[in-house]
Amino acid sequence: MKRILLAWSSGKDSAWTLHRLRLQPEVEVVGLFTTLDAARGSVGMHGVPTEWVERQSEAAGLPLLPVMVPWPCSNAVYAEEVLRALATARETLGITHVAFGDLFLEGVRAYREDLLRGSGLEPLFPLWGEPTADLAREMIAGGLRAQLTCVDPRRLSAEFVGRPFDAALLRDLPPEVDPCGEAGEFHTFVWAGPMFSQSLSVSLAGRAERDGFVYAGIPA
Repeated sequence: MKRILLAWSSGKDSAWTLHRLRLQPEVEVVGLFTTLDAARGSVGMHGVPTEWVERQSEAAGLPLLPVMVPWPCSNAVYAEEVLRALATARETLGITHVAFGDLFLEGVRAYREDLLRGSGLEPLFPLWGEPTADLAREMIAGGLRAQLTCVDPRRLSAEFVGRPFDAALLRDLPPEVDPCGEAGEFHTFVWAGPMFSQSLSVSLAGRAERDGFVYAGIPA
């Protein structure tokens, strides 16, 4: 039995990874870990408040292991904090693997593999290499519900921020934008789906621009 700690971004890819893993009888997801901006109390690029992530972990029925990092954060500091947290999870939860929701960015995958090398933990990428248009439709058809909390206006119009991740969104995305936003075009917050015991209620009212990105539902 593989005992898995899942990297949790609060978005659709990590949420769907949890759903997929729970369908496999040979694995057990025993917790979530999230890197959080210590200064702002939110999930990095997603801009999601820490308390929203805590509510997700409760709905998923899994403990949350927060990893606090400064902003901006160097790669060295990030690696140090993450490895410290994973060592703790290995001791307290008996984890053997760490799962990630990455889809096709080779450089990101290589970084994670290098990070875990020598840690005694194996990386897993359950969604890796799947056609993202098909995967996006599968998520929506499977009951995943999410909103776009962050948009990179250099890649996608800011008018998309706050929109539901649904079939209408997929139809409206420009052809050069990945349907899952894997190149950083957008980020999401999942509020319902088969990975949760109940739906979450959050407010995405308002819009703010910060560090060149446009966010919904967070203070500037």
